[in-house]
Amino acid sequence: MHIFTSYSRYIPLLAIISVSIFFYFWHPLIAFPFVILSLVGFIDLFQKKRAIIKNYPLTGRLRYLLEYFRPEIRQYFLESDEDKLPFSRNQRAMVYARSKIQNDKRGFGTIRDMYSENVEWLGHSILPTKLNSDDFRINVGGKFCKQKYSASIFNISGMSFGALSPNAVMALNHGAKMGNFAQDTGEGSISKYHKKYNGDLIWQIGSGYFGCRDENGNFDPDKFKITSNLDQVKMIEIKLSQGAKPGHGGVLPKEKISKEIAEARDIKNDTDCISPNTHSAFSNPKELLSFINILRNLSNGKPVGFKLCIGHPWEWFAIAKAMESTKIFPDFIVIDGAEGGTGAAPVEFADNIGMPMREGLRLVHNTLVGLNIREEIKLGCAGRIISAFDIARCISLGADWCNSARGFMFSLGCIQSRSCHTDHCPTGVATQDSLRQKALNVKDKSFRVKSFHSNTLKILAEMISAAGLKSIKEINPDLIMSRESAMKVSTIATYLPTIKPGSLVNTKEIINAPPLFKKYWHQASEESFSRLI
Repeated sequence: MHIFTSYSRYIPLLAIISVSIFFYFWHPLIAFPFVILSLVGFIDLFQKKRAIIKNYPLTGRLRYLLEYFRPEIRQYFLESDEDKLPFSRNQRAMVYARSKIQNDKRGFGTIRDMYSENVEWLGHSILPTKLNSDDFRINVGGKFCKQKYSASIFNISGMSFGALSPNAVMALNHGAKMGNFAQDTGEGSISKYHKKYNGDLIWQIGSGYFGCRDENGNFDPDKFKITSNLDQVKMIEIKLSQGAKPGHGGVLPKEKISKEIAEARDIKNDTDCISPNTHSAFSNPKELLSFINILRNLSNGKPVGFKLCIGHPWEWFAIAKAMESTKIFPDFIVIDGAEGGTGAAPVEFADNIGMPMREGLRLVHNTLVGLNIREEIKLGCAGRIISAFDIARCISLGADWCNSARGFMFSLGCIQSRSCHTDHCPTGVATQDSLRQKALNVKDKSFRVKSFHSNTLKILAEMISAAGLKSIKEINPDLIMSRESAMKVSTIATYLPTIKPGSLVNTKEIINAPPLFKKYWHQASEESFSRLI
């Protein structure tokens, strides 16, 4: 009995072989597919790489087939409309509808459990207002900036050409042009596809200095000056770290470097492209601010800032102290969150490194308030922002504008297959496969990009009106309600860390400040990113 049980796993293969023999003598043409299956079974039986297939020839392949389709099976048949992995079906459906200018309304009422923990809502007024415009804009640029930029409060977050297909880059830029908002280039620099429709660009400068590097990979001021003075480039953003993989560099193998990617990044396509995990142009907070001044001068006074995901608090405090002592301020800071997206990142980096955006945004906002320089610097933020309520919440936490990457990817047709790192994107968004990317129609998708942007801001205007506000600047933490438990509700202002204006200026002892300030403020030095002990 034991022997039968042990060898019963070969019964399917023996059955296929028997059917092959039977049909071979009866009708050879019908036998052909069964012969092929028999050969596959023999290959499985004698191969040495996969134990399951060796022990279960033919039938073992079902395991790999089901595993291959598992994400689609879960997405289409098992997950609920509110499961967020990382975006729920309802969130994606909302973007698709607004992009296509379809009915994005919902009938019969909410499907959310309004009495579960962490449910949030915006308080409304008995006397709603009426905004005359939903074209929300802010001026970015401090006192050292000669070419201030009137930016939309909702823009496309950094995604590089190479991670995105040429058609995706063109559709995003054309949509930004039509909608009068900006596209962040990502650290892969400015390609010819960014330039085709002349949409506003935020040029991101990463540690590889792509587009402005010398032969050794160091910053080249002459190359930077030429590109930064293009009229299409509206702001320059130094990337210190990315939320989904903070502190992590990267290697683009030479096999994946096309002629167009090499041209955009100003690299050779016969060697691997190295993106270091640290900058060579500066090594301490004061040098960072000096580098900002250099870029501002080379670009003829355009807004220059930096993007980071908060890691060690003392490193951010060191930058803040350097701002106070040198009086050199970035024109803007973009706070990325650990919940942000990426084309590819190690699992541990995506899941376990970096501060979430809301905590990081509040920390940066409070620091600038405590130094009395909040009005000098505009704050942007990124990290799973997709709806009008997401924007309102971020503004209540201290942001001046919001960026979204995956939201605009959805407007291009992304279905959240999570195959960005495989080059097998089914919609042609995140791939360099020439056949796959042709499926993305630039003219059609650019209109959807523009529509998603405009319809999201339209809903934001309606929300502000419902709250009885006359301006987006009036949104504050007292208006956002949050359920802490089944029996306790409070505004997010009641548990947000807050600091008094000027309380960090020339102080030897920090009193009544949030815990992070009490613990780490005196461990930060403007001279170094290292922690003082």
